[in-house]
Amino acid sequence: MSNMPIDKRAQSLLKTLVEHYISDGQPVGSRTLSKCSGLDLSPASIRNVMSDLEEMGFIISPHTSAGRIPTPRGYRLFVDTLLTVQPLQQQEIRQLEHTLSSVDPQELISNAAAMLSSLTQFAGLVMIPKRRKIAFRQLEFLPLSEKRILLIIVTTDGNVQNRIISTNRTFSPSELTQAANFFNQHYAGSTLENVQQHLHEELQQMQTDMTRLMTAALEASGKALTADQDNVVIAGERNLLQAEDFSTNVSSLRKLFDVFERRTTLLQLLDTSARAAGVNIFIGGESGHLELDECSLVSAPYEVHGQVVGTLGVIGPTRMAYERVIPIVDITAKLLSNALSLG
Repeated sequence: MSNMPIDKRAQSLLKTLVEHYISDGQPVGSRTLSKCSGLDLSPASIRNVMSDLEEMGFIISPHTSAGRIPTPRGYRLFVDTLLTVQPLQQQEIRQLEHTLSSVDPQELISNAAAMLSSLTQFAGLVMIPKRRKIAFRQLEFLPLSEKRILLIIVTTDGNVQNRIISTNRTFSPSELTQAANFFNQHYAGSTLENVQQHLHEELQQMQTDMTRLMTAALEASGKALTADQDNVVIAGERNLLQAEDFSTNVSSLRKLFDVFERRTTLLQLLDTSARAAGVNIFIGGESGHLELDECSLVSAPYEVHGQVVGTLGVIGPTRMAYERVIPIVDITAKLLSNALSLG
């Protein structure tokens, strides 16, 4: 595979080929390129250029056709240097602005994912901001039965979580009040990380049974306060069932839905995108994950008060209309940033 730069003529033919293939999904032959490229070239000259592009790894010829289709490397060159982005229509921008006008952050994030999916007809993704500092306001213990206690956790942002703790012995109401008072006196306003760091030293001065209760409470608090962080909202997965490139390739579709189910791969890619400025695009194998070899992810970070807190994007087949998807992702990220910063 050659790294030699291609000349303007080859770039023009590659651009025409990619645009036609994205449009109709059929391998593109020399006759089509001759008609549509705007270049005054003979069919023989076009075939020679196509042969060179194939040798350099930008296009391939499927077994069943004399035409060519772009490779991920061809898409990459097209996206980086040849793409003509289509600006969104004012009506679409107004629709986005209206959709992202809620004051509820969770609703904004869900609406952004749904809008990305609706506008592109692929799957929309929004990585939920990480709640880095969760601070306690107070804890309460309520006896449920002999060895079961209801733990009530209230955080400084008003979040209330309930968890049931199983204990080795029965605690009296006064003991539970004593444990709650101890915790609230020492740790009200502290983050979960700070409590975990310092509580161990304090517990050494307490009774063994009480130590177990407080340790169980802290463990349950950690699980409760991170359980609602679903990490990423996905909307419109079913759209991919209708995507021509996937509808005839059940194996690729199954792999993609496995990725949606596990989410770890998506989070890694979105996390990587959060460290890049502007729109970021993974095409095929560029993601480094075999399950996504036939997919592309177009993503962009979004901010709250100038601080990047997450990433949103669209995932679909490599044969997607990048000139349309890229501005949709870009504008959605900016509008979500504005909406969250106003909240």
